[in-house]
Amino acid sequence: MPRSIIVVNKPAKWPFSIPDVEVIAARDYLNNRDWADQKNLRVFNLCRSYSYQNTGYYVSLLAEARGHRPMPQVGTLQDLRHQSLLKVVSAELDSLIQDSLKRLQGDEFTLSIYFARNLARRYEKLSRALFNLFPSPLIRAHFLRVEDRWTLRRLTPISANEIPENHHAFVVDAGTRYFRRGPAKAAHRKPARYELAILCGTDDPTPPSDAEAIEHFVAAARRHEIGTEIIDRDDYGRLAEFDGLFIRETTSVVNHTYRFARRAEAEDMAVMDDPGSIVRCTNKVYLAELLDRHDIPTPRTEIIHTGNVKEVLAILGLPCVLKAPDSSFSLGVIKVNTAEEYQTEVERLLEESDLLIAQEYLRTDFDWRIGVLDKKALYACKYFMARGHWQIYNHAAAKGDGFSGGFETVPLADVPSRVLKTAVRAANLIGDGLYGVDLKYCAGRPAVIEVNDNPSIEGGVEDGELGPGLYDCIMASFLRRMEAKRR
Repeated sequence: MPRSIIVVNKPAKWPFSIPDVEVIAARDYLNNRDWADQKNLRVFNLCRSYSYQNTGYYVSLLAEARGHRPMPQVGTLQDLRHQSLLKVVSAELDSLIQDSLKRLQGDEFTLSIYFARNLARRYEKLSRALFNLFPSPLIRAHFLRVEDRWTLRRLTPISANEIPENHHAFVVDAGTRYFRRGPAKAAHRKPARYELAILCGTDDPTPPSDAEAIEHFVAAARRHEIGTEIIDRDDYGRLAEFDGLFIRETTSVVNHTYRFARRAEAEDMAVMDDPGSIVRCTNKVYLAELLDRHDIPTPRTEIIHTGNVKEVLAILGLPCVLKAPDSSFSLGVIKVNTAEEYQTEVERLLEESDLLIAQEYLRTDFDWRIGVLDKKALYACKYFMARGHWQIYNHAAAKGDGFSGGFETVPLADVPSRVLKTAVRAANLIGDGLYGVDLKYCAGRPAVIEVNDNPSIEGGVEDGELGPGLYDCIMASFLRRMEAKRR
């Protein structure tokens, strides 16, 4: 578990005592080689000023150079100075800002954020959102009302001597909560060598892992001396506390999962799914081009744009399958049987994206799913079509009433060799993480449907053959990655 220190200009004047967190002088941190040689250190920089080439600036800069984990990072210090970025943030958080500040009577408001929190509960969401975008222990947000709309005008760090005395107890409580890393480990367990954050969304309608699988992941991590904490989208500002990030939430380049992956990569953490894999796998136009370029067998595939709608229909014939570029879990994937259906659906989908995917329809009783980890096949499943439907999920049906078909976990030795080899080849074009490759197998010929960066792993399904060993393999991969990062 990383050790945490607070760095200030003059420890003797630091008014707060936070349990188990040492306070040291900035001069000692910058000049004492003992600190420079420390490993696995979190540095909370609470110097009076972060001005360029000031002492506070150098604390964060040298912490990054030493492989420590500073908060704030130098990038955050630069962001705080950019007015243009603050305008973007103000627009992005506009609805939250207006809702949080609507009861205020004046035209100016200052929000003090202490370790992601504010004294007033009604500002908790806004405080957390700003902290997530600008992770810094103590910051102050300045708002101005113009024509009945609140805008963020300035973000500044708060020095200890600027905190009112009647806020001191709250600051200590907020700091103590922030540094407390979940429930204490049982005394008989080995101390964790690394800390892994598992991102799970409580509002995800199609989560890739159920509660049972998450419990198995936590247990497997413990067997590998990895501590775990389940986090959600509100914990973005805490990522630097961990050595790795495991995303068990439906990924997209336009939601928080991608921001988490990018931030984890910037922090030099081990991360699955990495941001590159998210970009590549979540866009079916990219996948179609990639697989075609490398001669990976797929159903006959055409990219539709406004200029070739009729030509694609003539090439593929009917029925055919239309796919929105960012479709997942069978959503945004449509089978059309007539020319009228084709024209209607293409026009509708082209209103949302300039490019679409059209594929020939291959009828099979099931789809193969090959799980690939570290460029090797890990597990295999057959997913059968939902009752009376052409896909494994029937989103028009109520859950539990023909919503999905059955499944069968298959030993890798029993999978057709061409299916295995094709799946691994396809996944390896994306990266070396954890992937799920979906394939059809017709007349002895495999055809890749898609490569998923965030494959489903649910208790009693994908683990049907390996059992706990499936989760051990994934945690062993995280362990290797975290050890390599530390080296």
